[in-house]
Amino acid sequence: MNPVIYTPKRAAQILDLDLKALSELAPHESYPAEDVRLLRDNLGKTPRRAEARKQLFLNFKGGTGKTTLSTSYAFRLAERGYRVLIVDLDSQGHATKCLGVEDDAFELTLCDVLIQKRPVREAIVSSGYPGLDLIPSNLGMSAIDLSLMPLPGREFRMRNALKPVEPDYDFIILDAPPSFGLLNLNALMTTDDLVIPVLGDFLSFHGLKLLFDTLQDLQTDLQLSLGGVFIVINSFNASFKLAKEAQAALQEHYSDYLCHSIVRQSTQFAQASSEGMPISLVAPDSKGALDLEALIDELLGRIANAPAASSI
Repeated sequence: MNPVIYTPKRAAQILDLDLKALSELAPHESYPAEDVRLLRDNLGKTPRRAEARKQLFLNFKGGTGKTTLSTSYAFRLAERGYRVLIVDLDSQGHATKCLGVEDDAFELTLCDVLIQKRPVREAIVSSGYPGLDLIPSNLGMSAIDLSLMPLPGREFRMRNALKPVEPDYDFIILDAPPSFGLLNLNALMTTDDLVIPVLGDFLSFHGLKLLFDTLQDLQTDLQLSLGGVFIVINSFNASFKLAKEAQAALQEHYSDYLCHSIVRQSTQFAQASSEGMPISLVAPDSKGALDLEALIDELLGRIANAPAASSI
């Protein structure tokens, strides 16, 4: 990601100040992201540090906008002053690309950590934005399920591998491919929260049953313990009758898990992904960015009040 420079207006928004207060505090024509982070620290607005919260973005169905949502979510947490690590689990490296990190910017992936037992710190690269780090991915991750198959403790290798860096972060965001295998099993056994982006259609709705059946089996067989499960309706178009019907069905059958915040369909999300940037950089005042903001507020509130573990 290229260095981020904010306008005074955007810097003031991020710091929750008005323009006059910002100009009195630090009058500049532009504000590099590192300066905004330092200003936050000086104002005493840095979030309280806590044990790293691991959050997995997963849906067995592809095309739900999961990666675009997870990377913009992680970036916005970093803008708020949190220390964030995003882990790209997909061999296509879409989360890596969404953050503008190129293949030649890294040598190791999570595959090297889980299979070769390389220290996880060696695989972490900077996204270029302060407070946001990345464990990148590429096609070298494509055979990781086969490589994990004969290994002892194969279901828990990710959980154990990430432990050394957990004190360095407030959030560890795992972006998973739309499939179920040993890598995603590892991710499920690692995470505290499961975030499930779905579309307003009945294919997404029916795919949830498979996912929830899988979670129940893992609770029985491997003592899976989740702090929260959050279903997020993504890319929602209220003008479509089918979308409204799917929303009503989700509300009826998954009301305990369905987020109130809905992320509406927004062309700016696609534009942001194509430019290798989060939506809050491309279009911070767009409906997609505003919906994301509401979703973050809701999730932060819900995990603050969530029990240590919940049953599915």
